[in-house]
Amino acid sequence: MEKVAIVILNWNGQKMLAQYLPSLLQFTPTDARIYVADNASTDTSVDFVKTTYPSVKIIQLEQNFGFAEGYNRALQQVDATYYVILNSDVLVTENWLNPLVDFMDQHPDCAACQPKLLSVADNSSFEYAGAAGGFIDALGYPFCRGRLFDTVEQDNHQYDAPCEIHWATGACMFVRRDSFWSASGFDARFFAHNEEIDLCWRMRMRGEKIYSVPACSVFHVGGGTLPKGNPKKTFLNFRNNLTMLYKNLPEHDLKRVMRWRWLLDYVAAYQTLLCNFNVKDFRAIYKARRAFKQWKHEFDVDRKKIQQQRVDNAQNDRKPYSILWQYYALRHKTFDKLPQ
Repeated sequence: MEKVAIVILNWNGQKMLAQYLPSLLQFTPTDARIYVADNASTDTSVDFVKTTYPSVKIIQLEQNFGFAEGYNRALQQVDATYYVILNSDVLVTENWLNPLVDFMDQHPDCAACQPKLLSVADNSSFEYAGAAGGFIDALGYPFCRGRLFDTVEQDNHQYDAPCEIHWATGACMFVRRDSFWSASGFDARFFAHNEEIDLCWRMRMRGEKIYSVPACSVFHVGGGTLPKGNPKKTFLNFRNNLTMLYKNLPEHDLKRVMRWRWLLDYVAAYQTLLCNFNVKDFRAIYKARRAFKQWKHEFDVDRKKIQQQRVDNAQNDRKPYSILWQYYALRHKTFDKLPQ
């Protein structure tokens, strides 16, 4: 068994692989194996990797399964103590891996962790997708140390201390294999978006912990497959976030949170239409609400199982405040201004 396996899920990403694989090969210790799991690309990604980087192991999937199921199927073929789930548009730097390995070795109760995620476009800024670690507010909205909604902070070393978090970014997630599979892996029905938050929530309810380890930094492009503002991305984010809440919220919170989200989602839809004149995102939010209503009962068995697995010492699932209220009403635009 390998100790560390770095797995990149690829779909028509030859340009990203050509740009970012060299740094990964240069700065990754030789005892860590690098895999490219290909989601049935129609470009020349696979031939390019085989020819240019023969040390990289290829896992070929027979169709595009999306992020969630693509990783599940790929990781079933990888025998390692630790998985590193790494986006193809991530630039790593010298000694990027050792701090994560050391932290996980020293913290057996830690199921997953993430490095500090900075922006390729601006190396001094955090990157939207994960920044310095993710959290969930009382109503199920995700946010990060270093990024609240569209406000992305400069990295002035304000979040350099290791910190327990609610979720680790799927752009660069270091996860213990046994924890991943004990929690049943990613939910394949999500296809993409919110699947890593859902997974981390389930692992936390089993009594395990998630950490940010800022001693390691990597740089992320972001939005490589579905750029921000794409209506499909909007649809997946809204539908999957609601589904995640339906699966994981404790019984005493479920109805209250869902009532609030019904109101706030439609406020978001009409704000998108009336203020931004964005008809496509308006329709995407409506379709997401309808899709969630149509399929939510498919998750009843999952919900029952998840709630039964919740242990007494499980970490607090969410922050006890509304990030919308903090950000828009109280004008708290950075993480350090939030109630701690």
